[in-house]
Parts: sequence; C-alpha cells; structure tokens
Amino acid sequence: MSLKKIIRRNLNNLREGIEEGQPDLKYYAFDWDDNIVIMPTQIMLQSEQGGEVGMSTEDFAEYRQKIGKEPFDYNGEMIVGYAKDPYRNFAVQGDKKFIVDSLLAEPGPSWDDFVECINGGSIFAIITARGHTPTVLRDSIYNFIVTNHNGISAETLIQNLKQYRELSGEVMRDNQLLIKEYLDMCKYHPVTYGEGSASNPEEGKIKALREFINYVKYQSRKLGQKVSFTNDVTNNFVPQIGFSDDDPRNIESIKSFLEKEYEDESPVKTYLTKGGEKKEV
Repeated sequence: MSLKKIIRRNLNNLREGIEEGQPDLKYYAFDWDDNIVIMPTQIMLQSEQGGEVGMSTEDFAEYRQKIGKEPFDYNGEMIVGYAKDPYRNFAVQGDKKFIVDSLLAEPGPSWDDFVECINGGSIFAIITARGHTPTVLRDSIYNFIVTNHNGISAETLIQNLKQYRELSGEVMRDNQLLIKEYLDMCKYHPVTYGEGSASNPEEGKIKALREFINYVKYQSRKLGQKVSFTNDVTNNFVPQIGFSDDDPRNIESIKSFLEKEYEDESPVKTYLTKGGEKKEV
C-alpha cells in the first residue's frame, strides 16, 4: 500500500481539531445537562398529596440521594418519592422533545468548550445519564451545526475538516457529507438507554469514558505509527481528554476510576461545572 493511501486511511479514521494547519490532539467528553446546555426537561416526583412535581436536572443532582428515602420540601411541596415513570422525558419516549428542548436550552458552563470542539472538528463523546436513542443526540448536534447555533460555525468546521482531507491528499466537495462523517466518528453514550439506573448513573459513565479512552488511544497510536506531524504524534502518544460534568458524585466516581486505572499519568482531565462555574478537580 502506498504512503498516500496509508495516510488517507488513517486520517479518515481520526479527526481532531486543527491548529496552525496540524491536528491539535485534543479530545473532549461532555456530560449534557447543566454542562453543555441547561435543558428545560424535568424529572417527575410525587408529592405527599399524590400529585406530580417536576424537578430540574440541576436540582436533581442535589436532591437525588434523598428521593424515596426521606420526605423533603421542594418548592413548597413535600416530596415523598418518584412519580410513575419519572424519567419518561429522558428516555426513548422523550426523543422528539429532546430535539426541540436542545434548541431552546440555555448555554451551560461548558458551552464555549463545546463550540471550540465542534468548530475545530475535534473528536468528542457525549456521556449523559439520559436514556434517549443515541442517534437523537447526534441529530441534535447536527441541528446545532447547520443552524450555526450560538457560536457554532458550520463554515469553520467544514474548513477544518477539509484540511484533514488535504493532509491525506483527498478532496471532498460535499460539505453535508463531511459534517455527517465527522459526527459519525464521535461517540454518543446515553448511559441509561436500554438499561442502567438514571438515579445512579456513575457506573454507566465510567464504562462509557473507559470505552472512549480506548477508542482515541487506538486511533492516535494507529495514526502515530504511520505519520509524523509537527505535533510529534508517536507510537507512545497518550491522548489528553477533557471530561466535564456538573454533578460532584459523577466527578468523584470518575476520579476514583482514573486513579485506580492509571497509576502514572491519567489521560483525562476532569472538570466540575456545578453552579455554572467550571473548575479542574
């Protein structure tokens, strides 16, 4: 196989952000709710009077350890547990609502990072406690791109994706196909899709992050074996991933997992975005 074909095959398998004409080797993993965006979707709880009370995802991160274990006051209602099918808006039956809500949502504390990721054409993973069909997450992000939503630039993304093609000696003129292929390279993990606990998503998020780490390490090593970039991609290259989440329990679980999994240097930097502020932990 010619070197040109080897480069093309590997670049088609790995798309990262472009910086000064070279891949910048950045990867991103994002929680969705109250991190990328602040969605209007609510978890449904049961009041002492038997009625339903909606709770925001931000409040749920604070109260979830109490629900069903002890009554507590929430917005003037005494909450005694979950309503029937409390996560219905966060599951497959809420797929259509998710697409609408995502466009109506306010930017979260990691929105600027998400815009940087998309505009640069970086590989990313969405790791969320939601249980929607994975393609619905992809479709919502596609809508962000084609509508140039809130700082996202389809033109900038396409320009960077075409630079990858130029590096491989290939010309791609179909802009929509470029975007779709890029999104197909990224990963979508609604960790309660099919199975898993929405009230305790830590285990699912750890599994999803482990898979994403292995995915980008494999792709980076494969590229490093064939191509020498200015950035010095080598066979021993360990990609650096930024993971952000607004729930301290999720971050604590991820940190514990990383400490056990990687004795030396972890490939993941973790960021807590609780309360709308982003800080590395």
